Amino acid sequence: MNRKSVLILMLLPFLLMNCKTNNSFPITDLHIHLKGDFNIEDAVLKSKKENIRYGIVTNCGLGFPVHNDSQIDSVLLTLKDYPQFFVGLQAEGREWVNIFSRESMNKFDYVFTDGMTFTDEKGRRNRIWIKQETWIDNEEEFMDYLVNTIVKILNNEPINIYVNPTFLPAQMTDRYDYFWTDERMDKVIKAAKDNNIAIEINNRYRIPSVVFLAKAKQAGVKFTVGTNNANKNFSGAEYALEVIKKCKLTQNDFFEPVNKRQDGKL
Repeated sequence: MNRKSVLILMLLPFLLMNCKTNNSFPITDLHIHLKGDFNIEDAVLKSKKENIRYGIVTNCGLGFPVHNDSQIDSVLLTLKDYPQFFVGLQAEGREWVNIFSRESMNKFDYVFTDGMTFTDEKGRRNRIWIKQETWIDNEEEFMDYLVNTIVKILNNEPINIYVNPTFLPAQMTDRYDYFWTDERMDKVIKAAKDNNIAIEINNRYRIPSVVFLAKAKQAGVKFTVGTNNANKNFSGAEYALEVIKKCKLTQNDFFEPVNKRQDGKL
């Protein structure tokens, strides 16, 4: 064996160690929906195959099938035979805090929301993932209002995680870096840190940006991984794994809820 081969063998353990990505810790995707052609048995199989733990979430709020306290126990009952999954409440709209009691919220392992539904200054209800329900008279004014809405959510709504973060309407997405200025990012990050709210790394929309995540990490904000799938066509938490490596995130940078069913708290 020549000297070069010996040197490679000696360095191999160190090379392998350095090739390990920062995602060597377990990944938990807390934003999984049972919808479209994706059901609970599919979730069991996919979670095992990809070695990613899931949190199953239900959309709850005005205009959704689950819209009052009396329906919560039925939701939880559907998942009673699947204690391996976390169970989350996805709060929709800004009215949800007046619809669901703290008692109902506390039956879930975690609660999250986003800033994609709000009523603007002219009284128009925006759902900014739907072009026909998004009202933009002036993009800069719209953006400032959106950021202020997000900060208000983080300061006032009883959530554990802020999801679909930095989402923009379709007509603005191609200028993400233009609209998400340092000042706007800092406002959202500060509110999340002040209120101990984790920020989701979203695989479906590939947000927030690496710049936002680096700022949030420096500020001490915790993160979660989420997909927000519409059907079975998702896999592997690819974006999250990519930015975990780029931002050198470790397991300590992530929030993980308590599984209340496994821990005997329900």
